[in-house]
Amino acid sequence: MKSNLRCALCAFFLLTAAGMAHAQSASAPMDASMAPATTQAAPSTKQADRALARAVRRALSRAQGFNVSGVFVRARSGAVTLSGTVRTGDQIRQAEEVTRSVQGVTSVSNKLTLFHGGNG
Repeated sequence: MKSNLRCALCAFFLLTAAGMAHAQSASAPMDASMAPATTQAAPSTKQADRALARAVRRALSRAQGFNVSGVFVRARSGAVTLSGTVRTGDQIRQAEEVTRSVQGVTSVSNKLTLFHGGNG
């Protein structure tokens, strides 16, 4: 009986101390040096990146004989990354040329590969 009471009291004190420590850290004022580093871009930069990626994808979809369905486009401050798969090696080169022609593109990282079909 005494051991159950001791266990209950210890658990109570531990939980109380943990709750007080959490409350202090959660309500403590935070200055700039304590703020977590964020890697998110400003909303206007994000919007510009999305608009550029859409423009590249639109240009690829309008290219003669190019199937854009397996291509992923990512833009970051003018740097565009193409990834995914295409049917021929000519389409890999064509995708890069078309992407470079889009206004706002500063560099192209072409990671496109050939689609071989099947499940592996």
